[in-house]
Amino acid sequence: MDENYDVIVLGTGLTECILSGILSVEGKKVLHIDRQDFYGGESASLNLSQLYTKFRPSAQRPELKGRDRDWCVDLIPKFLMANGELTNILVHTDVTRYIDFKQIAGSYVYRNGRIAKVPANEVEALRSNLMGLFEKRRMKRFLEFIQNYDEDTPSTHQGFNLDTNTMNEIYTHFGLENGTKDFIGHAMALWHTDDYLNDVARPTYERIILYVQSVAKHGKSPYLYPLYGLGELPQGFARLSAIYGGTFMLDTPIDEVLYDETDGVKKFAGVVTKEGTAKAPIVIADPTYFPEKVKKTGARVIRAMCILEHPVPNTGDTDSVQIIIPQNQVGRKHDIYIAVVSDVHCVVPKGYYLAIVSTIIETDAPHIELEPAFKLLGPRIDTLMGITEIYEPINDGTADGIYISKSYDSSSHFESTTDDVKDLYFRITGKPLVLKKRSTTEEESQDEATIGGL
Repeated sequence: MDENYDVIVLGTGLTECILSGILSVEGKKVLHIDRQDFYGGESASLNLSQLYTKFRPSAQRPELKGRDRDWCVDLIPKFLMANGELTNILVHTDVTRYIDFKQIAGSYVYRNGRIAKVPANEVEALRSNLMGLFEKRRMKRFLEFIQNYDEDTPSTHQGFNLDTNTMNEIYTHFGLENGTKDFIGHAMALWHTDDYLNDVARPTYERIILYVQSVAKHGKSPYLYPLYGLGELPQGFARLSAIYGGTFMLDTPIDEVLYDETDGVKKFAGVVTKEGTAKAPIVIADPTYFPEKVKKTGARVIRAMCILEHPVPNTGDTDSVQIIIPQNQVGRKHDIYIAVVSDVHCVVPKGYYLAIVSTIIETDAPHIELEPAFKLLGPRIDTLMGITEIYEPINDGTADGIYISKSYDSSSHFESTTDDVKDLYFRITGKPLVLKKRSTTEEESQDEATIGGL
């Protein structure tokens, strides 16, 4: 394998695979390596054997129907915003041709001890028990302000400047109750703490607009989910990279990292594996490949994969939901998220449901922190839990040619992941990521036939 490349990519997480695909399309010679024998890294979807080997290797597992491969359990519970940046990247790179999506049936929020559907249209808003009649009118005026706000038309600003006024000031102007603030900030803007309240309003405004536009795209909810699990996403971008000449090597540990030293500065030069030596001036890697070059953010995420034989109670027997438990409602500092999918998403055999619960750990008893979510789910066949540290790179990579992605956070969607992709791309290339619609060719269709094993 002794060859030279433009870029070496280590790890097949979603961030790494998106960059691998985009850089390959741009004509870069990419070598992509992963020590694991499956795609996805920390964003993989595991079959039943892989799942229990990872989380409970020595214990007996319950009797579950279906074949091993009928189960595709995500390691991170996230959905795609229908109008979000990841969806835009998928469309513009045409990776959507490799992946089928299904809409999540509903979005719910926990309030006053019970869950209620987040209204997806005006009719649902009028019927919603989330707020009383007078509060609904105040909420309506607030949303009209958000939707009518035009940067170039001062009359739509109602005296506010989104870059100087805080979100709390805007809430106060419209006279919104605390419960309504919780609903807007956590179920629509999808903040996982209340820190946003005293920050300038623009980020929250942009998040609400994203939510509203995503709901408007398909109705019911703003979320999409790939059939066969989130692991399909990195595989889709891996396929794109392969079509444009990218080379992939799974089940290939790194034996040695090579460096060139000039004027006392060590720069990345390549890697040695069982297949030989590969050289490149830069490497893109997930945090596990360069532990000495990352730091803990101080946040740890607990995730619980719950296997159910019934839909979540009080959700109208829907096949999939997102449930957000705002931190204020259960005396916490961070929200709790529940992502529920079922056999219609081809991730479990018929009759089963998969609920994945996640939050930022706040105590020495993290499993107890998930109890508010467990109470909503009803009886569980089994629950598998894992705790992960969140890492971020110490340096930006420009000095040593080592560009490291961030860990996946506890948020319910991929917007922070695509922010990381855009940030890495800018640092690597020196230019912002601008996506142009990619045209597919007859030659590409022929090439695609040669990589069916991906």
